[in-house]
Amino acid sequence: MTDRGVLHVKGRVLVGPDDVRDELWVVGGRITYDRPGTAGLDVTTVDGWALPGLVDAHCHVGLDAHGPVPAETAEKQALTDRDAGTLLIRDAGSPSDTRWVDDREDLPRIIRAGRHIARTRRYIRNFAHEIEPEDLVAYVAQEARRGDGWVKLVGDWIDRGTGDLSACWPRDAVEAAIAEAHRLGARVTAHCFAEDSLRDLVEAGIDCIEHATGLTDELIPLFAERGVAIVPTLVNIATFPDLAAGGDQKYPRWSAHIRRLYERRYDTVRSAYDAGIPVYVGTDAGGSLAHGLVAAEVAELVRAGIPARDALSATTWGAREWLGRPGLGEGASADLVVYGADPRADVGVLGAPRRVVLRGRVVG
Repeated sequence: MTDRGVLHVKGRVLVGPDDVRDELWVVGGRITYDRPGTAGLDVTTVDGWALPGLVDAHCHVGLDAHGPVPAETAEKQALTDRDAGTLLIRDAGSPSDTRWVDDREDLPRIIRAGRHIARTRRYIRNFAHEIEPEDLVAYVAQEARRGDGWVKLVGDWIDRGTGDLSACWPRDAVEAAIAEAHRLGARVTAHCFAEDSLRDLVEAGIDCIEHATGLTDELIPLFAERGVAIVPTLVNIATFPDLAAGGDQKYPRWSAHIRRLYERRYDTVRSAYDAGIPVYVGTDAGGSLAHGLVAAEVAELVRAGIPARDALSATTWGAREWLGRPGLGEGASADLVVYGADPRADVGVLGAPRRVVLRGRVVG
């Protein structure tokens, strides 16, 4: 498609789960449902089932298992996500400055949460600011100003003294830090595998919990009452058995604990969904996990018992609304993915995009 081109998407356009239209047009990178005049213009036609660009709400561009990566590696990560249909990323913590991505018309849009904030020696080396509780408010304020409306805490991690997962922050510290983030207009999320970090964070006003494997029947009503979302990252939780095997000798309590969390993972997610807790798609790409796994994560949510339409919404309509980003409305930027079959009937089709359209251009 040239600068004087018009894109015509026809077939079935899923503006919402039940708002289905026959076609849309893209003019100047923007969506319109009014047929434009096309005399003298190049018209490119794409047929199929169109969705808003997929959302990966827990992804790390600019990060690998050892820490920050060069820009060319970050570019490959972003392109892998794009080609899988992920056109909006909530980057849930990165030590790399990826602002340059915003200037690239061919790369996904990123909502940044700044750099992880962790307790000293209580997280993966080279990933986070590692601090003590008395500095938490200041670092949260710093990352709130650097990010795009989100801050990422590490809520729990292995305590080498006890040999098991435990909460990282005292209650008064997280209350003050979350209040400061909210004062600055940022929402707060936290990495949490275990059970004992959750109540303090939720009662302190946190907005989202990543992984949430420690969510229990006792805590579910509190999450539902406060409207705290979860991003389960089930494709990441699938690695727990291997992690446990690696820790059997040195940290047997920790290994047994994460095995239990793994074994109940689907029940945890389904119970949260049944209680009305918002659930969104995130892969935890970056670190040690590959990029481009968004379709696999949607399939995992369905496997956990979430109906296909709601699992689809967790990476499309619902996720974009939650993050405050447009979908396929009139005048919106044309960020969309086209498939060969109805993804509401079979989320498996998400793994095979027919066309990827970003900022009005066919890029894949």
